[in-house]
Amino acid sequence: MKPESCPCGRRDRREFPLAYTMCCGRYLEDIEGTPAPDAESLMRSRYTAFVRERADYLLATWHPSKRPSTVTFEPGVKWLGLDVRSRSVLDADHAEVEFVARQRGVSGEATRLHERSRFVREADGDRERWYYVDGDRK
Repeated sequence: MKPESCPCGRRDRREFPLAYTMCCGRYLEDIEGTPAPDAESLMRSRYTAFVRERADYLLATWHPSKRPSTVTFEPGVKWLGLDVRSRSVLDADHAEVEFVARQRGVSGEATRLHERSRFVREADGDRERWYYVDGDRK
C-alpha cells in the first residue's frame, strides 16, 4: 500500500511527494514533542492542520499574543493545494513565508488565500519552538 502524500505538497530531492508521516504528520501527531524546525515547516504543517481540521495543532502553534480562543472550520471546504511563494529569514528568531492556499467551498466556488505570514521562535521549556504570529493578506 502506497503511503499517503502530505497535503502540504512538499517533495523530496527526486520531486516525489513526501509521505504525511515523514512530513507534517510528525509535527501534528506529536504536538508537544516534535516542533517544526523552521518557519516554512510550521506554515506547511498549519496548512495540513487546516486540511485535517486539527484545531488543537493550530491553537498550539499560534503565538499566545495573537491566539484566538477557538478555531472553527467551514463545513464542506475542500483544500486544493499550497504554493509557497517565498521564505525570508529576518534573523535567528523571526521569519516570513508568503504562500497561496487554494480551496473550494460548498457552493463549488474556488478561492485563494494569499498571505505573507510572520513567525517567531521562542523558548518553550527546554527547547525552541516556532509560532505563527499573524499575516498580511495580499
